[in-house]
Amino acid sequence: MSSTKVIVAGAGIAGPVLSIFLKRNGYDPILCERTEGVSDAGLSLCLQPNGLSVLAKIPGLVESLVGGSIEKRVFYSVLPEDKGILGESDIAKQLQEEHGVGIVLGVRRTVFHQALVEAAQKAGVQIKWGHKLVSLDQHDESVTVKFENGVEETASFVIGCDGLHSNTRICLFGDEKADFTGLVQTGGIYAIPQSKNAPNSRMIDIFGNGTHMISYPINDKQCVWVATRREPEAKETWRAMGIDNAEEFKKSSLYVEWDYGGGEMVKSTDASVIIKYGLYDRPELKRWHKQRVCLLGDAAHPTSPHLGQGANQAFEDIDILISLLAKYNPIPHSPPTQVLENIFSELEKARIPRSSDLVKKARLQGESRVTEGVEACIKRNNTYRDICKDQESVGRFNVGQRQ
Repeated sequence: MSSTKVIVAGAGIAGPVLSIFLKRNGYDPILCERTEGVSDAGLSLCLQPNGLSVLAKIPGLVESLVGGSIEKRVFYSVLPEDKGILGESDIAKQLQEEHGVGIVLGVRRTVFHQALVEAAQKAGVQIKWGHKLVSLDQHDESVTVKFENGVEETASFVIGCDGLHSNTRICLFGDEKADFTGLVQTGGIYAIPQSKNAPNSRMIDIFGNGTHMISYPINDKQCVWVATRREPEAKETWRAMGIDNAEEFKKSSLYVEWDYGGGEMVKSTDASVIIKYGLYDRPELKRWHKQRVCLLGDAAHPTSPHLGQGANQAFEDIDILISLLAKYNPIPHSPPTQVLENIFSELEKARIPRSSDLVKKARLQGESRVTEGVEACIKRNNTYRDICKDQESVGRFNVGQRQ
């Protein structure tokens, strides 16, 4: 008997991980990606305990990852009326007490992406690059997927992991406009400086009037920085802003004069790797599936990056989906539509409340970080002072940031 074929749309961060788990559980995943290979877009992300615990179920994967360990988080203010250190938190200690895992790992997105793709290939997953999903035709016991290149594939069921601009989502629920949050980020990667403010194993937050900068290590030699502020809409391409624009940013942006390492970070960054992009999310979905097709990760619940939970929430989705497949379809035959309905409905019941809550909290976190006006900024700063004083709350304070 041939293995049950599953089409996974999207070979970004979530798709390869899901495909590995499907393969390990007896399915035959076909991973289809619109681009022609691993993308160089984006900067970094943070792997937090909830995400790492899922990745740890793939033997050897976490141990092979190249990243920067984050043990402390330090908060500064450059507001002239309230300048100085706001406090710090011992991330590793607090997470160890709460989760039993004291690891937060900053990773460069392209390096992490390449590692996941290679892990999927090593597991025997077939990856089809240059396959952009354009339509779905659902049958009683299968789904036929058509791609822009004219190829058609038929599988038992389809999982859409194709991100914010998910064509799978459009096929299921129609094309709705992504919501610009009003915030724009600029960021880059730089060599760790030899100074007292060098991040090393620290995440650094610097708050100004109407703006915020965050920095953390992504390996033992490099850090990422990202600055957020309100600006006119900038399309979410996640690619370099251009040498001329980047050089001008390095010379004249307000961050250049920032203390606590902020200015040093910007000025020491190679202009070719500075990127600028708007932050978007989408209207909340009340369901993620129709019949034999389901969405996961950013395709289902895209979020702004201010809690660092984008990738980690996708991994939670995957973990629960795989457990439900094992529960309702223990022998990996092609499941009847009603069985898939049960699996996908139970997934939604478990995941929609949590992911929706985090999407809202991420957006609120972003808004609070770029508060404008001296009085409001001092109030924000005092909030972070209080957070750092209350060590019990620090463990519940999400520490990562996806870029």
